[in-house]
Amino acid sequence: MATATAIEWTDATWNPVTGCTKITAGCDNCYAERFAERWRGVPGHPFERGFELTLKPERLGQPSNWRRPKMIFVNSMSDLFQKEISWSFVDDVFDTMEVADWHIYQVLTKRSSLMRDYLRQRYASRPPPAHIWIGVSVEDATGAARVRHLRQAPAGIRFLSVEPLIGAVGPLNLDGIHWVIVGGESGPRARPMLVDWARDVRDQCRAAKVPLFFKQWGGLRPKSGGRMLDGREWSQWPRANPNEPRPDQGAGNDGAKADNLAA
Repeated sequence: MATATAIEWTDATWNPVTGCTKITAGCDNCYAERFAERWRGVPGHPFERGFELTLKPERLGQPSNWRRPKMIFVNSMSDLFQKEISWSFVDDVFDTMEVADWHIYQVLTKRSSLMRDYLRQRYASRPPPAHIWIGVSVEDATGAARVRHLRQAPAGIRFLSVEPLIGAVGPLNLDGIHWVIVGGESGPRARPMLVDWARDVRDQCRAAKVPLFFKQWGGLRPKSGGRMLDGREWSQWPRANPNEPRPDQGAGNDGAKADNLAA
C-alpha cells in the first residue's frame, strides 16, 4: 500500500521505482539518497541496494487497492523519466494511474525533455487525464528549459516544484502552469534560501494568478524555519476540476485545497 507522508502538498507516496542519479545542483544533498543509503546492505530491506535504480513491478497495483481517494506523489524516492527506465515500464505506471482514476497523481521529474516526449506520444490522439498532474523541479535560473518542456507537454495539470530553491530563478514563463511549490533545502548540508528569491517567485505567481504553495524555509530539519513568508502561509492549490473540490477537502473549508487560488 502507498505510504503516508509528512510532505505538506500531498497525502501519500507511491514508489514503483526507487533510486536515481544526480543531474543538477539541486540533487547535491538529495534527501531520498540520504535516507536510502542508511539501509544499504540490510537483507530484506526495501533499500537493501541503497539508492541504486530499482524497478518495483510488484508495487504497480498498489493504488488500485487503496479505495479512499488520495493525492499521491509518484516516485518520491526516484524519477520516473530516467533514461535507464524503459517506456514499457513507464506505460505500466501510467496504465495504473489511468485505471485507478479516483486518486490524483503528482508526477515530478528533472528529466523534462524525456517526460515531454513520452507524454506527446502517449496522448497523441486523446486528451491527457485531468487527475494526473505533471511537474518539473526548478532550483534556480538553470531550470528554465525544464519549464519550457513542461509547457510543451500534454498534461491536465502542470506544476513547478521550486525546491530546493538555491538561487534566483529569474523570469518564469507561467503560461500554462497551474501551480507552483516553493521550498528551501533541509538536512545537515542545507544551503540557505534567500528571502528575495522566494518573494520573487511569489510575486511572479501573483502577477500570473498562479496558485502558490510555500512549503518551508528549510534548515537542519524541514520544519526548522517554519513556512511563513512575509507574515502569512501560502497554501494555495490548483483546481483539479473547476466543479469539484479536492477529494478530502470541502470547498467551504478555510484554505480548501482545491479552490484556494492565488490572490
